[in-house]
Amino acid sequence: MITEKEKKNLKQFYRAILALEDEEECRKFFDDVATIKEALDLSARLEVARLLDEGVVFSEISKATGASSATISRVNKCLTYGEGGYRTVLGRIAGGNGKDK
Repeated sequence: MITEKEKKNLKQFYRAILALEDEEECRKFFDDVATIKEALDLSARLEVARLLDEGVVFSEISKATGASSATISRVNKCLTYGEGGYRTVLGRIAGGNGKDK
């Protein structure tokens, strides 16, 4: 269960990300706020989502990214049943509006 304080902190974090104006500002922020391992883990999950969205099979995704089957399964579950965050981002970084799928 997320506490009210944690909710407030998350909201502040999301607003901070939205306040960033370009990729360089984003890189600097994440360099400061996260370890390289944390940033790499998040970026790997996005790559797993991209590959899943393209129809790549779990074993190939694991080979390509080094992600565990548990991570791939979790990302797949989020793509299938989640809030739509991965799909929004994948659509936007591919040049779409995030509502393509």
